[in-house]
Amino acid sequence: MFACPITRRPPNMKSNRKESAAADLKRRVLTLECPPGMPLDEVELAQRYGLSRTPLREILQRLAGEGYLTAATNRGASVTSMDLATMRNFFQSAPMIYAAIARLATEQATPSGIVSLKKIQKKFTASVKKHDAGEMSLQNHHFHAQLGEMANSPYLAPSLERLLIDHTRMSHRFYRMSQPPSVTRINQACAQHDAMIAAIERGDPAATVAETIDHWELSRAEMDKYVIPDALPFDDFAHSTNQQV
Repeated sequence: MFACPITRRPPNMKSNRKESAAADLKRRVLTLECPPGMPLDEVELAQRYGLSRTPLREILQRLAGEGYLTAATNRGASVTSMDLATMRNFFQSAPMIYAAIARLATEQATPSGIVSLKKIQKKFTASVKKHDAGEMSLQNHHFHAQLGEMANSPYLAPSLERLLIDHTRMSHRFYRMSQPPSVTRINQACAQHDAMIAAIERGDPAATVAETIDHWELSRAEMDKYVIPDALPFDDFAHSTNQQV
């Protein structure tokens, strides 16, 4: 008697293209290749990713649900903006969400989760040594997303995912600093990641939370400048004039 041969389904190329397109579009948003508020051209995207309009629109709707894009009726999709109201909510919510994630990630850490976190940190450290701002921003994103996976909270996960989109976009300013004080802060941020991993391995939630808050405070001042930029030369001139009056 001959056994029936096992037939294998060919990979779904259409599905693979969709996932690849979604991942690339997320990357372009996070790296500011597609800046906040930028309208998206469906024809150009369909050609770029080799997709028809229907699966492309499914991707755009999905990314809109995740917070990367904004979809308006009869106006198409655009990259989610970063207006003052959004930034106000971001700065209010970030420390609370990061602290809660850090505690849960420590309490529920598994050996495999810690290994994954260390692998991401290794890539982050390499990007710091290469002074690659874009890669630093992405690996920092992956680091905190991995903490979210380790926390395993269905209630906090959506908030963290949305928070990280704006945090990653703003963090480019922090990582592009090239002056000695800024390089010191970037190296300190890298060391804080290591300290967080060590606290998780010790099973010390309080220490992980403390390191996480310090990590947040280190970058917060630079991210503030995303909303309130440095003064223009005219502003400095006006200020000095007023001082003389």
